[in-house]
Amino acid sequence: MRLLVIGGSVFLGRAIVEEALARGHEVTTFNRGRSGADLPGVEAVHGDREVHADLERLVEGRRWDAVVDVCGFTPRVVLDSARTLSGHASHYTFISSISAYADRLETPGIDENSPTFECPPDAGADDGDYGELKAGCERAVEQYFDGGALVVQPGLIIGPHENVGRLPWWLTRIAAGGRVLAPGDPSRPIQLIDARDIAEFTLDHAEKGTTGRFLNGGVRGRVTFGSWLEECVAVTGSGAELVWVDDRFLVDQGVEEWTELPLWLPPVYPGAWDFSSAKAEAAGLTCRPLAETVRDTWEWLKDIPVDERSFGSARLSHGIDPDKEARILAEWDARP
Repeated sequence: MRLLVIGGSVFLGRAIVEEALARGHEVTTFNRGRSGADLPGVEAVHGDREVHADLERLVEGRRWDAVVDVCGFTPRVVLDSARTLSGHASHYTFISSISAYADRLETPGIDENSPTFECPPDAGADDGDYGELKAGCERAVEQYFDGGALVVQPGLIIGPHENVGRLPWWLTRIAAGGRVLAPGDPSRPIQLIDARDIAEFTLDHAEKGTTGRFLNGGVRGRVTFGSWLEECVAVTGSGAELVWVDDRFLVDQGVEEWTELPLWLPPVYPGAWDFSSAKAEAAGLTCRPLAETVRDTWEWLKDIPVDERSFGSARLSHGIDPDKEARILAEWDARP
């Protein structure tokens, strides 16, 4: 298969390209050449998808069997890509997000029939937040690409080469040893999915020309916050002690949900870790064991100097300040 990957140099895009090359596909990547190195074996075309002339240069003299768009965030920009690539590919997969669902946090059990945000396909970057704009991007592909359209909606993605910094931060903190502030209830279920599992599912269905939408959120009830962090302790061999601190106490101490202790949310979001990937599972989605994902991520991460590891970006960084963590643990210990 001749495959075009828009993006393709970091995290999920990298996993898709690696899997495609392993399957023997001819891969073209299109990106700005800034976020990561192009993988050996691809035809790398550098350009900015927000510049129409760059898109025209990309498609000139080229045709692909399928497109996988990993880095679409603004509907208007994705719409231009969908229009320009029409006639140059037969199938277009757009990697969206569970965040496109309007009630994703408040409503348990959302699936592909749940309502997405009502964002138009020509919306600009300032016309909504991340989830709203992802919903508009989905419509841009579904309405303006002249061919088969597949929408893949991942949940929380982890795995080797993660550039968001959630699992890398936990591994780094736990590897340092000592008493580790662990948030909330260790038995609380969470849903995680390895980027490589999304890559396999995406390519399986790009090869088949599948259309429609699939929520890829990991298997319900298989992983808890406790089992996740215990795997981090096991693979790092640090002997760290997880100190589980009550949700209410963390809120009272001013801990920022989601970021300071990555993935922690107080239990006021009943839908946060309760959504259905049943349709994708019926269509062949398989999720590797959590232990494998944590182990492989540590194998990739451990040789990177700590001060060179990424825990997010200036816009959204992850991890609690060590002094704040120590203060909270001391106050937790001092409770009457």
